[in-house]
Amino acid sequence: MGGFLRALFLTDPYIIVSTIAFGTVSLVVSLFESTGRGQLKVARVWARWMLKVAGVEVRVVGLEKLDPSRNYIFAANHLSYMDTPVVLGNIPVEFRFMAKRGLFSIPFLGTHLKSAGHIPVPLDNPRAAVRSMTDAGRTIREKGISVLIFPEGGRAPDGVLQPFKEGGAFIAIKAGVPVVPVALVGTREILPFGAGFPRPGLVTLRIGEARPAEGLAMNQRGEFTNQLREDVVSLLAQGHQARP
Repeated sequence: MGGFLRALFLTDPYIIVSTIAFGTVSLVVSLFESTGRGQLKVARVWARWMLKVAGVEVRVVGLEKLDPSRNYIFAANHLSYMDTPVVLGNIPVEFRFMAKRGLFSIPFLGTHLKSAGHIPVPLDNPRAAVRSMTDAGRTIREKGISVLIFPEGGRAPDGVLQPFKEGGAFIAIKAGVPVVPVALVGTREILPFGAGFPRPGLVTLRIGEARPAEGLAMNQRGEFTNQLREDVVSLLAQGHQARP
């Protein structure tokens, strides 16, 4: 999320101004409610505005597979800074991001992330990272929200799906909630790795069948992670085949 905001400051001034405006509204909303739900609503409006200004059309496939009454972990591939607004604007489920802990130290952005209830992940400290994932599982159970992760751990510069880290499976097993594979197709063409200017175009967001994690032992997380990656591979193949 932070990377996308930094990229915006290389682009259109209208995007810059609107991002600051929506960010300010989000901070004001946080003064009146502590659940983060109000800020998520503001973020969704911001994301849809970003896509509209950039001329990005999003086609969503598989939304009917989600049960609004359930909590999930969403696991998506990561190709571009545009992934964030695409997911925010088109998955109508109450969820939070897992974000690098360093982003929480950035003025303005860090305040928003903390007050909205997003979950910091210290990438340089494995023991602290495990605590963060345990906290994420507890947050899902206690607050009744979902979490979105990019299990590759970062954007794929060459567009090839990278190996998945086991954090998503760890959280799912701890929380006893299913993981929903998500495939993003077209975001790399909209805003390639290293580029600063988004292009108009079509993005497809494909939602797969939820993979249950309840009852799994922690030593099964590696196998579960591999299965989840295969789910995303299959969704990506379907998405590329269906592209005009």
